Amino acid sequence: MGRGKIEIKRIENSSNRQVTYSKRRNGIMKKAKEITVLCDAHVSLVIFASSGKMHEYCSPSTTLIDILDKYHKQSGKRLWDAKHENLSNELDRIKKENDSMQIELRHLKGEDISSLHHKELMAIEDALEIGLASVRNKQMEFYKMVKKNQRILEEENKHLNYIVHHQGMPMEAGNVREVESGYHQRAVRDYNPQMPFAFRVQPIQPNLQERI
Repeated sequence: MGRGKIEIKRIENSSNRQVTYSKRRNGIMKKAKEITVLCDAHVSLVIFASSGKMHEYCSPSTTLIDILDKYHKQSGKRLWDAKHENLSNELDRIKKENDSMQIELRHLKGEDISSLHHKELMAIEDALEIGLASVRNKQMEFYKMVKKNQRILEEENKHLNYIVHHQGMPMEAGNVREVESGYHQRAVRDYNPQMPFAFRVQPIQPNLQERI
């Protein structure tokens, strides 16, 4: 006695519905794999459960993107809207621009230049000279800044010596340490780690034994 015909409608019981989904999903996946092997067909299958979980299968000899491209060409239906097309074009443009910059960087390093023409080599030479001039100007700015800081420190040192020798400033052992500490802190504060070198001028200390 054969099986009775099952009415195709939504299964109300959630447990029975999940069991049926799992069984039939596996059956469809199996049929997709079989037709791929038996008939050398290109198959792509995507299933979304009611919970939102996705299951997919694609023939090993192709990709989902290739199948979608074929579907797009043969059906004439637009799978992507204008926004997605613009994003894809922008991505291609950025990729080409990045490749071009990588090639230019190698040329500036002196790599892969054997096939370049004379004008292209001259353009690279000009770019290198401009870059070298910019680096030298920046170095000169650092040098001037260092010299300026050096002059400021020297002037402060002279002023401190004037106070010590000509205004009768009492320089006991504690005062000497305070002056040294304060001057050292200023020198550390004015130090710029980005400078190639830095100067620190030590104040000339009086001979304390002569005052005793």
